[in-house]
Parts: sequence; C-alpha cells; structure tokens
Amino acid sequence: MNAHEIDYQIFGEEMQFVEIELDPYETVIAEAGSFMMMDDDIQLSTIFGDGSHQQESKGVWGKVFDAGKRLLTGESLFMTAFTHGGTGKRKVSFAAPYPGRIIPVDLSDKEGKIVCQKDAFLCAAKGVAVGIEFSQRLGRGFFGGEGFIMQKLEGDGLAFLHAGGTVIEKQLEIGETLRIDTGCLVAFTRHVDYDIEMVKGIRNMVFGGEGLFYARLQGPGTVWIQSLPFSRLADRIMAASKQYGGNRKGEGSVLGGLGNLLDGDNW
Repeated sequence: MNAHEIDYQIFGEEMQFVEIELDPYETVIAEAGSFMMMDDDIQLSTIFGDGSHQQESKGVWGKVFDAGKRLLTGESLFMTAFTHGGTGKRKVSFAAPYPGRIIPVDLSDKEGKIVCQKDAFLCAAKGVAVGIEFSQRLGRGFFGGEGFIMQKLEGDGLAFLHAGGTVIEKQLEIGETLRIDTGCLVAFTRHVDYDIEMVKGIRNMVFGGEGLFYARLQGPGTVWIQSLPFSRLADRIMAASKQYGGNRKGEGSVLGGLGNLLDGDNW
C-alpha cells in the first residue's frame, strides 16, 4: 500500500466524530477546522495540498498549482497533517461540522477513486490524493448543484466523508439508473455515469416544489446519498430567521408573530 494503514472508531449518533489510531510515524491529513483533540506525541504541521506521494513527486510549482486548484472547490490552499512522532499508539479525533454521518471509505475496495461533493471530505490516511474533478457536460455544470467542479479522492487508503442527516449506500448494477435530488448526492465511484435531467411536465416544473432538475446516475458502481443536504438545512434556518426576525419569544405559541408585536419590541 502507498497510503498509511490507520485504524479508526466512529463515536456518536447525530453529531459524530472519528477517532484515528496512529502507529509511530503514521500520518492522517484533514481539512482545516475539522480537528477535535489529540494525544501527546502527535505533531501537527500545515502542508500545501494533501502531501500525498503523488504530489511529492512533483516540483515546487507543481505542488503550488495542485494546492491552488483547491481554491476552486472553496477549500483552503493548505491542509493539516497529524503525525505520530513517539512510541506506542496515539489517537487524534476529527469532528463532523453539522448533524449527519461520517462515512469511512476504503479506496482500495473502490478501484482507487471516488468523486464527492465539494465539502464532503473530512480526513484521510496520508497517501490519499485529494484533487478536483471537472465536469465536461454543460448540463451537469450549470444545473448540477455542484457546478463544473467536484472533489476526487484517489489512492489505496482510508478516507472519511461527512454527509447530512441519514446516509445510505446504493449499489447500482450495469445499466441500473437512479434519479435523486442534486443536493442529496454525496459521492460515487469511478464507473458511475453522472448527468443531470430536467423534470418532465410544465405542472411539475412550476408547482412541484422540487426544483427543475435532478441527478441521474447509471451503474455499475456505488452511490452515497444523504437525506439532509447542508444547503437545505441552511435555507430552513434562513427562512426561520426571517420569519421570527431574531425574536424567538412567540415560537410555538398560538399568538406567534402577533405575540412579538404586542410585547413592545416592535413599537
């Protein structure tokens, strides 16, 4: 294996975190801001890109270019590496950013590559390459929810994704098709054909309330689907914020917004 062999355990239900167990000189890489806690003898370092063997074989400008491409996915130029520099076994933990599930993926079992939404990656064993996947289809780029660019994870080690709500893993046979909401797509393996289809019927498009497009995935391969996309959660929070204007006193009461008016705050 090129990637470091790490052990792990996932804790929690709605708000999960993953605990990575490292042997001496093993390293795990993570997105900035996902760190939770670590034992003594674990050394933290900030690196360009993902620090994978694939990236280390390139020159300085190659590393800068690879790191710069991460800006296109809304991520930082840098990642954080956690290396066990002592003896025995030590642990480091990474927390999910919002309610959902942490998904462990062994890339060696998925033909060495998966494609995922831009903010799905949480952490991985050193040696896993974290890059970007460009879409060559205009429809998928303009209407796919993720634009022309998604993340790709390549290698033969363990990687951890995070998704909102409940997560299911679907195995698609050759030619089997699945249509889902574009925001509910988390990741898929290399041989899955991903495209965008328009909702049929004027009535469905105007009054359906489900958007104009959905994702079409055709097997063979594995697809991961989430029940609560972060964008949907954020929209609900924003709508509630506008409805109550930041004042929660009337929530759940019969008076509702009228109670807020009568309490004197709006006079």
